[in-house]
Amino acid sequence: MAIPAAGDGGGRVAGMTDAGSAAPVRIERDGDVAVVVLDKPPLNLFDESVFAGFEAAVAELVALTEPGRPDRARAVLLEARGKVVSGGVDVTAFRAIAEGPDPEQRGTALWARLLRVSQTLEDLPVPTVFAAHGLTLTAAFEFALACDVLLAAERASFGLVEIVVGLTPSMGGPQRLAERAGPARAKELVFTGERYPAAVLERWDVVNRVLPDEGFAEAARAYAHRVAAGPTLAHAATKRLVTTAVRHGVRAADEITPQVSGPLFGTADLRGAVASFLDEGPGQATYRGR
Repeated sequence: MAIPAAGDGGGRVAGMTDAGSAAPVRIERDGDVAVVVLDKPPLNLFDESVFAGFEAAVAELVALTEPGRPDRARAVLLEARGKVVSGGVDVTAFRAIAEGPDPEQRGTALWARLLRVSQTLEDLPVPTVFAAHGLTLTAAFEFALACDVLLAAERASFGLVEIVVGLTPSMGGPQRLAERAGPARAKELVFTGERYPAAVLERWDVVNRVLPDEGFAEAARAYAHRVAAGPTLAHAATKRLVTTAVRHGVRAADEITPQVSGPLFGTADLRGAVASFLDEGPGQATYRGR
């Protein structure tokens, strides 16, 4: 949700005429990393083409990260082109729903559809990394919160500003903020609709790491490659255990740990890493994700 332009009475949104692109969302391969690129200049506003692009992208990511696939992506990186990650949502889509027939039913269907995108991204069996190099508002921020790791440049800022159009964030943002920062911080961020600097959200445990502006894109790629080079099946086990603990409690995670972690002893990665540790010392193993 972009900030209303000065002098427009709030009736239009700065950047609402965001120029279209043949592929506003695309997937690029960088070795073992699948890179989801948001590229809809000048503000990367979310409209139907972008939402549909992310739907298609996460469906493709499910296939690309499938265990046993020879060219499997072993990590996912989300990044954006341009000066900002996203200025928000093109609110003309909301007007069409609010002023059209059956607004409540259509609004419910919209959020159910978009929440599935966040959930599918969150449930991928490989590490997911979001790289925020600048302003990251509303839908983009909610997708960032569905990722495992949120990296931010020093100049980046974040906001869930849906209050400017009488909405609450409904793609999973508030509840995922509560997981990271606690319910009080989550409510504050949504109630105020303010933008928060990366450094503040790092202190709140929303942002994992703040990195220098210079070289940020390269550093984010390097981080994604680092986790992609790790033991992919063990990473999947970690994600499952942590997710179970968050959703159902620590004892529930304890209950499934033997069944989740035990099969790792049958993986080529574990056998190779143990042999490497004994023969060459720690830190020398290479993993193939099998």
